[in-house]
Amino acid sequence: MKTFLKSFLGSLVAILVTVLIIVGVVAAKSSEKPKIEDNSYLVVDLYGDLMEYDPPTGMMGFMGGGPETLTRTLDNLEKAAVDDRIQGVIVKMSSSNGAGIAKIQEMRAGLGKVKAAGKKVYGFADTMDPRTYLLAAACDSIYMPPPAYVSFKGFAARSVHIKGTLEKLGINPNFHKIKDYKSAAELFTRKNMSDATRENTEWILDEVWDGVMETIRADRGLTEAQVVQIMELAVLTADEALAGGLIDEILYWDEFENRLKNDDEDLLTICQCDYGSVEREKLGLEGDKKIAVVHAQGMIGGRQSGTNPMFGTTMGHESINAALREAREDEDVAAIVFRIDSPGGEGLASDLMCREVLVTRDDKPIVASMVDVAASGGYYIAYTANKIMANPLTLTGSIGSISGKLNMQGLNEKLGLSFSYVTRGPMALFWSEEHDFTEEQWDRFTQNHWDGFNMWLRDVAEKRNMTFEEAEKLAHGRVWMGTQAKENGLIDEVGGLYDAIALAKELAEIPTDEEVTIEHYPRQKGFVETLMSGGGFAAAANWVVYDFVRTRAIETWNLLTGGGHVLLREDLVIE
Repeated sequence: MKTFLKSFLGSLVAILVTVLIIVGVVAAKSSEKPKIEDNSYLVVDLYGDLMEYDPPTGMMGFMGGGPETLTRTLDNLEKAAVDDRIQGVIVKMSSSNGAGIAKIQEMRAGLGKVKAAGKKVYGFADTMDPRTYLLAAACDSIYMPPPAYVSFKGFAARSVHIKGTLEKLGINPNFHKIKDYKSAAELFTRKNMSDATRENTEWILDEVWDGVMETIRADRGLTEAQVVQIMELAVLTADEALAGGLIDEILYWDEFENRLKNDDEDLLTICQCDYGSVEREKLGLEGDKKIAVVHAQGMIGGRQSGTNPMFGTTMGHESINAALREAREDEDVAAIVFRIDSPGGEGLASDLMCREVLVTRDDKPIVASMVDVAASGGYYIAYTANKIMANPLTLTGSIGSISGKLNMQGLNEKLGLSFSYVTRGPMALFWSEEHDFTEEQWDRFTQNHWDGFNMWLRDVAEKRNMTFEEAEKLAHGRVWMGTQAKENGLIDEVGGLYDAIALAKELAEIPTDEEVTIEHYPRQKGFVETLMSGGGFAAAANWVVYDFVRTRAIETWNLLTGGGHVLLREDLVIE
């Protein structure tokens, strides 16, 4: 027993000492301010996942293990544009990245600020697809090493269906969708794409195609016919990309460095992480008045935001509402930008956040700013804002609903698993996973589903100044790109974060040329705070699992296939 106690106490002390050492090292590292030499280049590396804001783990981002974020990238580009020590930006990129097209558009706007300040922007890529090329095209010059390649084959939309798999397993889906265009339900209920989903996908792809072609024409001077001719090669070597006018020169990285460095000196660069610690105030980018930016990202569900090992970042209504209240109750905050990057999720949580936005609107101006996707629940939490803004290629709308259950009886029988019931009341087995809905239950279930949806749609119509009939023509699961949503009245303006902040300033009657201080919510926890908070280790562990599955699995897939994909929405992929 004494031996056990000594061993236990020794292990406990060792763990405590290790934790204290880590805390000390991290704290010392965080207190160091990077030395930025004159004529330095900010290096923006687009590789791996690109979240809109830091994941709600605190620990991983603080220790450098988290992903890059769009928020930090845009902030760094804005600072680089006015920082006299920064002479330009180098964008390193690869098609192995998780940035959606709308995020790419926002990064392009950030690079535009740098170029407008008279500074050069250079792009260096090892692999590119059309989505990544949109970012490269915003650069003054594009370079690739000799063995690099460009996958430039066009776009294809793919939907996934597991109904056949469920049949083999003996699982029967009991789902009701509102309505024809709500395609996420087809994952369970169909073996192929429905006519309505195909129609919706066609107009989305048309918008993506037109946006990509116009961008390449404006940036690189290539006509649509020339781009289509290039696409016939599907995968281009660096030499073919150069001959086709997609890039400007073929260089290895060391040759590229030699091209940029002054005389015999080393090329002076600073990474995103280090430059992120540069204070905006010292560059004249802060003012007396504040604009709060409240970030809401991930699948909607539950009370607290967190990280799910399967689905990644999730937003809970209590976490988001607390952030909205904190921003609203800060007397120095003049207006709020509500940044949304979510494919939707739980209806109840969405409604509770929607209500908090409405309460906030009555107190301070609030602008909803949509990133890659703000559809279904993502639109639900946006429409009560004073104004709604989305990027041209943001996916939004999807005003519809899916509800139901899976009857697992067939699978249970295959596994030799059985259940016995004792019940009271006529609907005791309503949600039983051992039974299909009876006809009476189905009628009650679908009526309840329609009642809840129509209540939402009536409110959308009221807040967006439409009749119910007008709103209905835009709903039932229809998904729109940002430009289409602007035309049909689901949003007010097209633009990114910079534009949303400008609009928030206008609503708060702050002069256009007056600098404001940007405050981000939810506030990020430090290492120690995360360590001591409830579930801190679990949150970090969940993020590690998710990051491994998502990032490493995608890397492996790209190694095997030589390609990549872009998540268009939760049930549809552009390849």
